[in-house]
Parts: sequence; structure tokens; C-alpha cells
Amino acid sequence: MPKLAANITMMFTEWDFLDRFQAAADNGFKGVEILSPYEHPAEVVANAREKAGVEVALFNLPFVPAERGFAALPNRKAEFKDALAKALDYAEALHCPRIHAMTGIPADDADEVELAETFASNLALACAAAAPKGVDVCIEPINNRDVPGYYLNYIEDAVAVIADVGAANLRLQFDIYHRQIMSGDVMMSLAAHLPLIGHVQTASIPDRHEPMTGELDDVRVLHYLDELGYTGWVGCEYNPAAGTVEGLGWRKLLV
Repeated sequence: MPKLAANITMMFTEWDFLDRFQAAADNGFKGVEILSPYEHPAEVVANAREKAGVEVALFNLPFVPAERGFAALPNRKAEFKDALAKALDYAEALHCPRIHAMTGIPADDADEVELAETFASNLALACAAAAPKGVDVCIEPINNRDVPGYYLNYIEDAVAVIADVGAANLRLQFDIYHRQIMSGDVMMSLAAHLPLIGHVQTASIPDRHEPMTGELDDVRVLHYLDELGYTGWVGCEYNPAAGTVEGLGWRKLLV
């Protein structure tokens, strides 16, 4: 059975943020992931995590929700450096071994070569800074239906970037929901790219609710991760349809 991490930005929103670590633990999760932990000082978030006894599997570099990051934006390099430094401080406090660098949404007339060079150089910088701390940097293709204009949409493009940068701690964040929307062929893609995958996320398609409620056979896909030998976390990055706890019954189907 995969290791499930509750996304406590989207799940357990019935609780205040700092109480969601314990709520996740009380409901059987041994790990959590977070879109953004920065509204509270790192030591305060770390204390909530420690008291609940859960691991933090992943969180994002600081970003503005409407912008979705800036790792690929040439005019935001200084902000990227500042965001990276802050994320690494939080990663150390939270004992989190991986962070996600969001690309941002370029202008329609942005130069494609400049975007690619900026993304690669920022990722190389991030990986060099993160490696001595034992932290991986993840990049995630995100579908262009939910986030029109997002710079990175396809697994294959992310794989090419990882090869171009050539850093051992640059990893693929494989989101099953985004992959199915953009390309389908989820299981073949998981198998093909397993050596590069540092983190997996899931939600039902098309409504991004609990797994097992959409078009994919999520039980089969998640069991396939076991068959492939994947031992990392699977982040439950979904919007509960009718209450977090009320919707957790889907996990019983994985046993």
C-alpha cells in the first residue's frame, strides 16, 4: 500500500492550519504535504508537526497563487533566489527532504529560449543550494485547463529539463491528475519515468475530489506504484467533496 500524505492546504480545512497536522495524524496519515507553510514562522509550524508525529513530505517555494511561481520568468530571478533561501530554511526546520519550484505563467510574447534558459539556470542554482542540506528540488507538469499558461505542462518536457540540468537532486513530481488530463497513459508513464520520480500526487479526474470517484481506476494505479517498487509518498492533493473526514473511506479500497 502506498504511503499516503494528506495535503493539509486542501484537506482538513475544517481545522485551523496548525491544527491540521494533528487532525491528519488522528485520521491515520503519517505524512502531510503543504502548498505554502509560510503564513506562520518556521519554528511554529515545526512544533505543530513534531507534536502530531507526522512527516512533511513536500511543500512549494513561496509563490503568489495567481502567479503560480516564477522559476521560469527571466525578470524574477532575484525573487527566485529569495524564495529559495526561505524555502530551504523551512525545509531544515520541518525536516522536509523535498521542495517544489513552480514555473510561473509567462507573458504571451515571452521568448521561449530565454524562458528555458532561465528555468534551467534557476533549477541548477536551487539544486546546488539544496544538495548540501539533503533536499531534492521537484518540478511538476501542471495541466493547462486548470492553470492556463503555466510554463510546464508535460511529463516529457520535465524529463528533458531534468536531463539538461543534470543535477542528481532534481526530481520529477508526478501528479496523476495533471498527467491524465494532459496526456493519459498514466501507468506507462509512471513505469517509464520511475527512476526520476521524487514525489507522486493524486486526485480524481475530472473534478479533483477523492480518488476512486472519477474516470481512472485509482486502486489499480496506486497498487501499480507498489508493483513498480515506488517507496515514496503519494500526496492526496484533492478537494474533499463533502468534508475531509467524511470522504476518507476510499483508503479502505487500497488494503
